[in-house]
Amino acid sequence: MLPLLRSPFQGELLAWLFLHPGEEYAQIELAKRFDVSASTVTREVDRLSAAGLIVERRVGNLRMVSADTDVVVARPLTELLALTYGPSAVLGERLSDVAAVEQAYIYGSWAARYSGEPGRVPRDVDVLVVGDVDEDDLYDVARAAERQLGREVNMRRVSRVAWEASAGDPFLDTVRSRPLVQLKIDRGHGR
Repeated sequence: MLPLLRSPFQGELLAWLFLHPGEEYAQIELAKRFDVSASTVTREVDRLSAAGLIVERRVGNLRMVSADTDVVVARPLTELLALTYGPSAVLGERLSDVAAVEQAYIYGSWAARYSGEPGRVPRDVDVLVVGDVDEDDLYDVARAAERQLGREVNMRRVSRVAWEASAGDPFLDTVRSRPLVQLKIDRGHGR
């Protein structure tokens, strides 16, 4: 997504921290959120801290980290991260607050780039939401995400039955045949 970064995880971690300015996270919490080992988080935190992009502090035996929003590159870096890794950081959290969201996926060109397919940075983000979700709630989430990400967000709702059907819907057949990025829906996120 952003070839300046060492790894997709580094991009996801930076996006999460810079798109949640003022929040700090325990390393173990970040390892759980991104489904990586604690040692992987420690290595990236060490690199990013040495580069002056994040700040850290100790609380007992916990190492807490946050984005350094005072660094000269904070604003442009945040904008780049919002455009590249931001959709996965922002959309899962926003959809976690919406009742009846069972699963959600980013599909289309953004998911293709995220999965390694070459091409230009997408102008929009397509999201498939599984569940009996109120359309007005999805509209509100999409508009709020657009403001945060600086790009159009298109949401489409499907029922659990339609999503689990093996075939028959041309749209869903196409979506399933291409890269998908599952969003983490966290009902107990509390942030």
